[in-house]
Amino acid sequence: MAAARLSAPSMACIGAGAGAALPCSSRLAVTRSSLRLSSSHRLTAFRSLVLVHSPLRSAQQRSLQMRTLDRCAIRASSAATSAATAASDAAQLRSAREDIKELLRSTFCHPILVRLGWHDAGTYDKNIEEWPQRGGANGSLRFEIELKHAANAGLVNALKLIQPIKDKYSGITYADLFQLASATAIEDAGGPKIPMKYGRVDVSGAEQCPPEGKLPDAGPPSPGAHLRDVFYRMGLDDKEIVALSGAHTLGRSRPERSGWGKPETKYTKDGPGAPGGQSWTVQWLKFDNSYFKEIKERKDEDLLVLPTDAVLFDDPSFKFYAEKYAEDQETFFKDYAEAHAKLSNLGAKFDPPEGIDIDDDSKSASAPEPFVAAKYSSGEKKVCN
Repeated sequence: MAAARLSAPSMACIGAGAGAALPCSSRLAVTRSSLRLSSSHRLTAFRSLVLVHSPLRSAQQRSLQMRTLDRCAIRASSAATSAATAASDAAQLRSAREDIKELLRSTFCHPILVRLGWHDAGTYDKNIEEWPQRGGANGSLRFEIELKHAANAGLVNALKLIQPIKDKYSGITYADLFQLASATAIEDAGGPKIPMKYGRVDVSGAEQCPPEGKLPDAGPPSPGAHLRDVFYRMGLDDKEIVALSGAHTLGRSRPERSGWGKPETKYTKDGPGAPGGQSWTVQWLKFDNSYFKEIKERKDEDLLVLPTDAVLFDDPSFKFYAEKYAEDQETFFKDYAEAHAKLSNLGAKFDPPEGIDIDDDSKSASAPEPFVAAKYSSGEKKVCN
C-alpha cells in the first residue's frame, strides 16, 4: 500500500502538520487517497481533505498549515512513486552480487560473464535517440534471436549460469543482472572496482532486439579502422578502445565458436573450468596488465594474438595507450574502470533516472577480499567460459 512505502520523515511531517486535530488512522487514509490522485489534483485534494478536519482560528494559521501540507504531500508522493517504479531492487542487487561471487568461484566463469555484459551493451548506436532502437544495455541478449548472432556464440551458456539467480531475485532486471555479473567478474578476478549504477529497464520482447552486425570482429581486413567504426559508433574513443581491449587478459578463444585460436594449449588443457581454447595470457583468470605485455612481446606461440590485438601496438594512437598500460598497471586499472562503467551504461534507460548505487552502505567501505589466482591444473570442469 502507498502509505506503507512512505519514509519515516514523510510520515512524521504529515503528523506534525495536522497536529492533534487528525488521528493517525485518518492521516493514513488521507495519504492513501492523495497518492492515488493524478498529479494535477493531488495537492488540492490533500489540503482540502485535511483542512476539513482541522478547525483553525485564523487565516494566518490556515496559510501556515497549507504550506506545510503541500511540502509533506510532495515528499510523500515522491517517495512512494520512486519505490513503486524503480527498475531493480537495491537489496536484491546486493544479495545477487554475493550469489554471483559464489558462482564465479565454483565454475571459473569470469570471462564469459564479462562478455555477456559487454555484448548486451555493445550494440549501442549514439546516432539513434529512441529507446530501445538505439540498442545498448537493455537485457535484449536474453532472447534467442540475439543469442544466435555469430558474435554471441556460446553466450547461451552464460545465460544458463545466471538464470537461477534471476529466478531467485525477481526484483532485478536482466539488463542490470548482466552488467552486475560483468563488473563483479572483473573485480573478483583481481581487477579494479567498477563505479557502477543500476536501475536499467528491460526491453519487453524479442522484436526489440538489435540487428546483427553491431559487435566487433576479431579479424577484419583493416583492424584499426574496424575498431574505430564500431566503438566510435558507441561514443567511445581511442583510449577507451585500448583500455577495454585489456579485458582480454581474461579468458580464451575457442575455434569452434569464433574460428580463432587453438583447440588447446599447455595453459588451457587442464582448465580451470572446461578445458581447451587458446588464451591471451598465461593466468587467464587473473585480471592485470599482462595482456599488454604479452601482445607487445609476442614471444609465446601458445598465447593468442588476434589482428585486433596486434593493431594496438601497430597503430600510433592506440600504441600510445597500449605502451602506457604495459608499463603502468595502476593507470590501466583506472582507465579500464572508467571505460567499463561507461560501456555498461550505453543506451540504457534508468529508473530512477539517476540510477541506483548499491555500494552506498557501510559494508562497501570494508577492504575487498584479496585475490587468489585459480589453480590451473585443477578445477570443476563445467561449461562456462
